[in-house]
Amino acid sequence: MKTTNLKRLGGGLISLAFAIATPSGIAAESAEQIINRTCIACHTADDDQQWSRISQQRKSPEGWLMTIARMQIMHGLQINEDERRTLVKYFADHQGLAPSETEGVRYALERRLNTMESFDSQQFTEMCARCHSGARVKLQRRPAEEWEHLVHFHLGQWPTTEYQSLARDRDWFEIALNEMVPELAETLPLESDAWDEWQQRPESQVAGNWTLAGHMPGRGSFHARMNVSEADGKDQYNLTLDGEYADGKAIHGEGSAIVYTGFEWRANLNIDGTAMRQVFALKDNQLKGRMFHRDHDEVGADVIAARDGGDAGRILALQPAYIKAGTEAEIHIIGANLDGSPEIEDGIELIEILEQSDSLIRIRAKAAEDESGSKAVSIGATKSEGLVVYDRIAQINVVPEFAVARVGGNGSSTPKVEARFEAEAWAAGADATMGTDDDYRIGLVPATWSVAPYNETAEADEDVRFAGTMDSATGVFTPAAAGPNPERRMMTNNAGNLTVQAMVKDGDQTLNAEGHMIVTVQRWNNPPIP
Repeated sequence: MKTTNLKRLGGGLISLAFAIATPSGIAAESAEQIINRTCIACHTADDDQQWSRISQQRKSPEGWLMTIARMQIMHGLQINEDERRTLVKYFADHQGLAPSETEGVRYALERRLNTMESFDSQQFTEMCARCHSGARVKLQRRPAEEWEHLVHFHLGQWPTTEYQSLARDRDWFEIALNEMVPELAETLPLESDAWDEWQQRPESQVAGNWTLAGHMPGRGSFHARMNVSEADGKDQYNLTLDGEYADGKAIHGEGSAIVYTGFEWRANLNIDGTAMRQVFALKDNQLKGRMFHRDHDEVGADVIAARDGGDAGRILALQPAYIKAGTEAEIHIIGANLDGSPEIEDGIELIEILEQSDSLIRIRAKAAEDESGSKAVSIGATKSEGLVVYDRIAQINVVPEFAVARVGGNGSSTPKVEARFEAEAWAAGADATMGTDDDYRIGLVPATWSVAPYNETAEADEDVRFAGTMDSATGVFTPAAAGPNPERRMMTNNAGNLTVQAMVKDGDQTLNAEGHMIVTVQRWNNPPIP
């Protein structure tokens, strides 16, 4: 397809992912009419509105978006943006995935690009997850015949598949057809009890007021209230959001959302001048997932939210969720439908209630000198998972343990991709030594950050000098510019292999930990599902 046509599709697949979260005008025709008008030249139809190759698949909204975009780019499908949105909505609702069928692989939808995948099937890892994420496969359902078609499609579209790494050392095509197809048909079948049961679900309540609690690496924890009101169009909503970070900086945003398949929440918001996306799962008056910058999806926050109303209160988060023995701290209890006076398990004294509403309670508390472990916090009948008391930090870990940053900018078509790190503190159990079953996690603590060469080659190539800069206070690494660098040996680019170093002060002790980061080339291929 010509470049002008690619631009007409939104400048690339990642732009299309933005599009599915943007409610718009409804197409003049229904989805069935669009399919019958535009698709039956290649896909045959029967009297029950079943279409060959189409009706034999189930996917996430992003999966259907990628399929339709491929039809446009590779096969000349002529539809406009409203028609594409109509089709994605129809297919996601009628041929989607049940919530349980997305568990364990939602990291791909939520753009958690530093996730280290692990699968029980080594053959699946080597045959399917060597060129793209395994999650892309796990987020589809097909019968055996359709999995077989997919094998043929791979070889037709990418003829060198059999000659690449983890293929040329085996009879790839024979294994794919005779071993992988049966495995995929059994583990990822078109028909499932989970999908049948989900289709009979009662409709979820979405409009109303929601309380959000989240944490953004490099920025900190926050809480907010989000008002959701119905908009024109099925499952479409308008949003306003107001809250604050732990340091008191205000947050304000507004935007729109759409819900696919009864639980796949996708939203676009402008928050304090930054375009952001929400990819959440909706279940039992609760939202859970990730909110991230639209143009820098590596910059994002884990979010959990609950809707006002209902019989039960919910504590969503304690910020912070730890307190050092013998000290005082201000703790924010964030939740929905909080009704009653706060109470804390013995060992922590509630000194003062600073503020109280049904979504936020601010308290001042003091931990006893000889206390340790997790203490329950209750608001009436509602209990939290616990407020951790510790006497000393025994170990810190760099999170994530491994990350990828990418050069960019400098006039190139792709932006830089940051890496963001945090220090996770742990306390030792009763025997005061780490490595036993009663060790417990304290939480994320402030650290001082730096980078060092990962090995002798990185030192000789001066990777620390050229690859980018680490913010010592926030743990945010900003990679260097893209393109050849005349100052480097052989004028190579600004790639690097670095050790990430965290230093934490706890009283009179200093703790250190290390992680690993590679700084590599631009992310040229950036589809909605990696």
